[in-house]
Amino acid sequence: MEVVARLNWSARKNDTHASTTDADARLWRKGKGREAKLCFMGHSLMENRNGLLVDMRVTLATGHAERDAALQMVDALGLCDVTLGADRGYDTADFVEACRSRGITPHVAQHTTKRRSAIDGRTTRWSGYAVSLIKRRLIEQGFGWAKSIGGLRRSRLRGIVKTQVLAHVVGAAYNLLRIARLVR
Repeated sequence: MEVVARLNWSARKNDTHASTTDADARLWRKGKGREAKLCFMGHSLMENRNGLLVDMRVTLATGHAERDAALQMVDALGLCDVTLGADRGYDTADFVEACRSRGITPHVAQHTTKRRSAIDGRTTRWSGYAVSLIKRRLIEQGFGWAKSIGGLRRSRLRGIVKTQVLAHVVGAAYNLLRIARLVR
C-alpha cells in the first residue's frame, strides 16, 4: 500500500507569503472559508447628522486594526462627551472600556451570537442608541462610493503612505458630493 503525502498549499500566512510588488500589504480574510488576499484596511469616521466623513485612515491588515484605528481617530480629534456608532465587530470588552475611559459613549451594535455583548443596558436603554444604529448605516454609503467610484477597491498605488493620500482625496471628493446633495 502506497501512502501519498498531502501538502497543504492553501495555508497562507503573513510570515510565509509576501507581496512582490508592495511590501506593506498583508494577507487578510473577510470570513471563514473565504480566500486570503493581500491588502490594506480602510477606516473612516463619520458624523451622524449629515453623513460627512471626518477622517479616513489606511492601516495594515491585522486582527485589531479596526478598533485601533477608531481609537486613534477619536484621539486625534480630541473628542469627548460624544457617541461613537460602530458595527458589531467593535463589540469587545476592551474597545468598549477604552471608549468609556475617553468619555465616549459606544453605540456599538450588539454581537449576541454565541457570546455575551460588551454593550449593556446603560447604553441600550436610551432612544439615542436606536437612532445611532440607523444612522450608522450611512458609513456604508461612503465606503461603497470610495470603492466603486473613488478607486479604492483596487488601488493602483503602492505603499501605505500613497494609499493614505488617495484615501484623503477620495474622502474629500465624497464630502463635496454629499454637501451638494444636502444643499438641494
